Amino acid sequence: MTELLESSVREFVDRRNYDADKTTPARERRQFTNRHDELTPEARELARAIDEYKLLHRRRFVTYEEMLGVIKELGYRK
Repeated sequence: MTELLESSVREFVDRRNYDADKTTPARERRQFTNRHDELTPEARELARAIDEYKLLHRRRFVTYEEMLGVIKELGYRK
């Protein structure tokens, strides 16, 4: 039993650690959807901007404030 526990501890990889020298992952889980095919051009632009923001800031999910910031960066005003 101790041998099994020791071997599993040695094989553990902590994926939460971020090494700034490594590149960002090529594929990231999406908060909303994995495809943008069915969206209007404007919605597709927003979806891609949010995906880019999440990759750049290493965020899997964004808050409403972050989403508002992305929308404003695209030029939308109230």
